[in-house]
Amino acid sequence: MMKTHYMKIGFIVAIIAVCVWLIWPLQTKIRRGLDLQGGIHIVLGVEQPPESEKTKSDVTDRALEIIRNRIDALGVSEPIIQKEGTDKIIVDLPGVKDPERAVEIIGKTALLEFRLVEEDEKKLSDAVRGETIPGYELLYQKERDERGILRESSPLLVKVEPELTGAGLTEAYVGYDASGRPEVNLEFNKEGAAKFAQVTGENIGRRLAIVLDGVVKSAPVIRDRIPNGRAQISGRFSMDEARELAIVLRAGALPAKVDIIYRQSVGPTLGKEYIEKSIRASLYGIIIVVVFMIVYYLAFGLLADFAVAMNLLILLAFMALFKGVLTLPGIAGIALTCGMAVDANILIFERIREELRQGKSAKSAIEAGYHRAWTAILDSNITTIISGAILFFFGEGSIKGFGLTLTIGIVANLFTAVFVTKAIVDYVIASRPVEKLRI
Repeated sequence: MMKTHYMKIGFIVAIIAVCVWLIWPLQTKIRRGLDLQGGIHIVLGVEQPPESEKTKSDVTDRALEIIRNRIDALGVSEPIIQKEGTDKIIVDLPGVKDPERAVEIIGKTALLEFRLVEEDEKKLSDAVRGETIPGYELLYQKERDERGILRESSPLLVKVEPELTGAGLTEAYVGYDASGRPEVNLEFNKEGAAKFAQVTGENIGRRLAIVLDGVVKSAPVIRDRIPNGRAQISGRFSMDEARELAIVLRAGALPAKVDIIYRQSVGPTLGKEYIEKSIRASLYGIIIVVVFMIVYYLAFGLLADFAVAMNLLILLAFMALFKGVLTLPGIAGIALTCGMAVDANILIFERIREELRQGKSAKSAIEAGYHRAWTAILDSNITTIISGAILFFFGEGSIKGFGLTLTIGIVANLFTAVFVTKAIVDYVIASRPVEKLRI
């Protein structure tokens, strides 16, 4: 029997050691949300078609989803992306290291088109002089020179109507050309591949310009029919430029032009002074609870305080393990779970008192108290776990952080309030005879 108690205590010590290892140091393991570390706040305006309000809303909804995909590809933690009215999108990005790059990727239209090039030199010369060529327009290819400066190269006369767009694009990833320079590889779906095969088969020997947002990225000569639906965008890309281009192409082209109406770098919501005051107030509250539990329940109160501390340790360790983001609502979730941890222990201790008043021995009262309180604790916590999980999976931004801390904290509470305290009490009872139990 004693061996079993030693194993339980050893298990608890091992959990504490793992938790300390996971959250050390906290600054590098647990990331903070926009309200604790600041970031950038952007208001985007979506250019609307002259149609019904429903159509306008649909355009904004599609733009919002594409922007969300781009931000997810950037790896920004706990972004807030929401629609405002029918033509605006609000974006909050906490802790962004390169705001300029993030803003550029978010606002890029990424309209990919494949257009045939007109090889007639006279028509090209006329277009350069400003004459209008029906069905064609003059575009320039931008390339980096040997010094890395982006310059416009020779003009190209391309068809206004594209032969193919990026609508059927399924994949875009960075590769390398024969010279070892970065390029972007494209893959189309079944319909897109069939159209691409038709275009390349019917125009062998002609140049096909790959146009992104009105700029010619490359204009290779079609040497043969391409049946596999694969193409490359080559040029003097840097690796970062190739990656960014792949990100926006994978996410898809925005359905309309998006302009940045307002942009601001923001600090923590409450400011450093107010955060320090909040932490100080929380510490005062914890001290009051700790003292109250010890005064009211004596040694069992100290045991409850240990369970609360371990509950907090497990919560922070899981946030470090899963790279959770700590927000102000998340801190509120931590405070709530600590309060519920004390509440669970109070249910157990009151059950033990009832058993003692009925004349049972210390050991019997403890066994009955934990057994009968378990059902009430589980019933009172299971609905909270469900609510927290719903907030985490369906919430956005800081609400998601609150749901995460609440869910993990309640699950940890079920472990610490019952298993941990029971193992310690059993160990004490087994190691020394207890005639009278004071609680």
